[in-house]
Amino acid sequence: MSFLFALLSGCLLLQLLYPAIAVGIAQFRSIKPNQPARSEAIRFACIITAYQNATIARPLVQSLLQQTCPDFRIYLVADDCPEVDIGISDAKLVLLIPENPLRLKAKSIQFAIAHFLEQPDYIVIFDADNVAHPAFLDTLKPWIKAGFRCVQGQRRAKNLDSTFAALDSLGEHYKNYLEREVAFRLGSSAVISGSGMATERVLYTDYLYSPAIQQGQEKGKKMLQEDKILQNFLVQRNERIAYAREGIVFDEKVHQGAAVETQRSRWLYSYFQNIPNALGLIARGLKNGSFNQLYFGAITLVLPMFIQVGLATTCSIVALFFTPFWSLALILGLVVFALTVLWVLRLDKAPEAVRRVAWQTPVFVFRQIKALLKMRDPNRNFRHTEHRKAVTVEEVLEDPQLIRNPVSEDEGKKNGAVL
Repeated sequence: MSFLFALLSGCLLLQLLYPAIAVGIAQFRSIKPNQPARSEAIRFACIITAYQNATIARPLVQSLLQQTCPDFRIYLVADDCPEVDIGISDAKLVLLIPENPLRLKAKSIQFAIAHFLEQPDYIVIFDADNVAHPAFLDTLKPWIKAGFRCVQGQRRAKNLDSTFAALDSLGEHYKNYLEREVAFRLGSSAVISGSGMATERVLYTDYLYSPAIQQGQEKGKKMLQEDKILQNFLVQRNERIAYAREGIVFDEKVHQGAAVETQRSRWLYSYFQNIPNALGLIARGLKNGSFNQLYFGAITLVLPMFIQVGLATTCSIVALFFTPFWSLALILGLVVFALTVLWVLRLDKAPEAVRRVAWQTPVFVFRQIKALLKMRDPNRNFRHTEHRKAVTVEEVLEDPQLIRNPVSEDEGKKNGAVL
């Protein structure tokens, strides 16, 4: 029993210390793309999946029509939407209305691809509540021209109008930096966000009609999340997913506790579903000698933050009574972890409104614990997250609490980033 406890404590301590070590090493690595592997124009197909609310996509469509990149077309799939007139008419916009409800994001994307007016080079996926920075598509191009077949942009909050929204954004900043920026700097792949990513058309179509997607559609709400299927599909083939930190997509954050439970129960269910895939990538990386596969499998296996901290706190208390060494080690690990989170928020230039609510994290953790209990019954508890914040890109860019230049010119030169 003592051996098992020491093993558990050691694994938890490693997970608590890993972020500080990885972030520290990443500060000495540059992230600029190599010489272009292609020079021709890149055509994008921007697919927007809207479910039961097409009007929320209006600001996103407007922001895409303002892109500095001219080579794109927008496909808006209005699935099971009672109102589909978003009041925008443009040659670049194709409004698609399925005859029968699809009720699954992957099916909406397949529907859009089946109705392409011309074949693009890259497919970019957006959620209806997103808003794209005017230079978003152009900031993806250096990475695409350098040979990357999948590029993930940076998602940031478009609303910080509640404590829960700010806490949700805090988690996004942490994951953006640790699981995307750091992972990519260290030579592995960035974790996919679920929207704001561009994938080469042929590669994405292969994924979309892969056995994992086809089998998943039969499971309905028990289906592994599409973003996890995509990243597993890519890394299994040893494709490296780039992270375009300067390519910004704004995303709606949850505004109340009930929405946290709805969203996180689905995310947590998908995390546990994905454990065999993460272990498989680690095994594949060891067999193939691939750092990309090995590291990516390891970071997608790391426990969610609140479970890490909860288990480590519990073990440190228990260890007080029979093995004080592990109690002290875990307490120090928790302190290092907390300081690393604050460090990451600073490095990722999180807005003041986000850093200010860090001390209220237990409120968010409580809701996540409730979400953990709800994930046992997906068919009953998993519901579509409602989006209500119709905010234009101009309003986002003019709001000082939402946006600051994520990479200043001086830092960009120092880190090798493309601005």
